[in-house]
Amino acid sequence: MGKRGEGWFVLQMLLFALIFFAPQATCFACPAWLKGVGLALLAVGGVLGTWGMVTLGRNLTPFPKPVEGGTLVTHGPYRLVRHPIYAGLILGTLGWSLFRANLLGLALAALLFVFFDLKSRREEQWLREIYPDYAAYQARVKKLVPWIY
Repeated sequence: MGKRGEGWFVLQMLLFALIFFAPQATCFACPAWLKGVGLALLAVGGVLGTWGMVTLGRNLTPFPKPVEGGTLVTHGPYRLVRHPIYAGLILGTLGWSLFRANLLGLALAALLFVFFDLKSRREEQWLREIYPDYAAYQARVKKLVPWIY
């Protein structure tokens, strides 16, 4: 998948294109309150992902391999989950799909969760190699869902 994980980035962009251009597949009646939940999840996902990017600062890269000379970030949203940007994107996709009552979107949000789980496994191999403290951090902070997973 490349020295820096370029293949993961390409697959991610293809998946986002699929999600963005997916046809509306409304197959269930969505009550107003569920659409409200969808909007709330979309907002929380946006805040979490943006907070993660801002907190990473110069460590931010589109590739799973950490930047050379970077530092291990464990504060801010990284106290809640090890991959807040991924978690924010998943929440945002789930929220958007609920808001639109889109069954295909819900399936794609589940696929996005699986994709980011797999991508983060490779990323974490690199993080353990580069940062001696990563294994301890990994043991105490969940990967994508605070306190659960």
